[in-house]
Amino acid sequence: MKEVMILTGAGQIGMAIARRMGYGKKIVIGDKRLENARAIEKIMADAGFDVTAMEMDLSFRESIQKLIAEAQKYGQISMLVNAAGVSPSQAPIEAILKVDLYGTAVLLEEMGKVIKEGGVGVTISSQSGHRMPALTPEEDEQLAVTPAEELLGLSILQPENIKDTLHAYQIAKRCNEKRVMAEAVKWGEKGARINSISPGIVVTPLAIDEFNGPRGDFYKNMFAECPAGRPGTADEIANVAELLMSDKGAFITGADFLIDGGATASYFYGALKPQE
Repeated sequence: MKEVMILTGAGQIGMAIARRMGYGKKIVIGDKRLENARAIEKIMADAGFDVTAMEMDLSFRESIQKLIAEAQKYGQISMLVNAAGVSPSQAPIEAILKVDLYGTAVLLEEMGKVIKEGGVGVTISSQSGHRMPALTPEEDEQLAVTPAEELLGLSILQPENIKDTLHAYQIAKRCNEKRVMAEAVKWGEKGARINSISPGIVVTPLAIDEFNGPRGDFYKNMFAECPAGRPGTADEIANVAELLMSDKGAFITGADFLIDGGATASYFYGALKPQE
């Protein structure tokens, strides 16, 4: 029996974190597309990691529970890396809310029930959650503590209150940050920690598709005009995840870390500021 890491979302950021933190552990990868999970499984297995791939749909509690049950066969679950989700250009509003908002809430809840004492988790949010205007304290609290099965019934999440897929994505990521704060209180009862990371534009195969797609000029301008003057890499996100998931981050829980090369700063106070 080993300590177990669950990785949801078979992408570059999740793999970079798993490679940094998953040595000596059993790593169970869940992704909606099994072929994606198996591709990451092969890369990591060829590098000496002990990995098993599974099909997992973040939008269904039963699928999440099945992944956790499989992981428990190998030992106690001590780490969660949640990098699953869909983007504004990939999915309609309903799917974004069901996967990124509801699914993440359920995953954090279910993991909180089984995480080993002293365990740790990190969930990948997005800079988009920092761009949206502030919500009311009441709305923030609703997103943080409403039972997961009631979340999608909130007034703030009804179709007439969601402008487009980008707005749905932004509010989903805001919800992720608030859920992490609320879950950190529950996880803390086991001495476990949970944090979120909000990356900016990071070069991945998906991002390269976006650069060459209809919104490509928008994205290219975003990283050109941010203080860093470039997009990030998955390993730079993993650098921060390593801090959060190691003993060096033992006093950090319930927090969100914006890693975007200064794009959000430029959005509010620089060249990326929307013109009135």
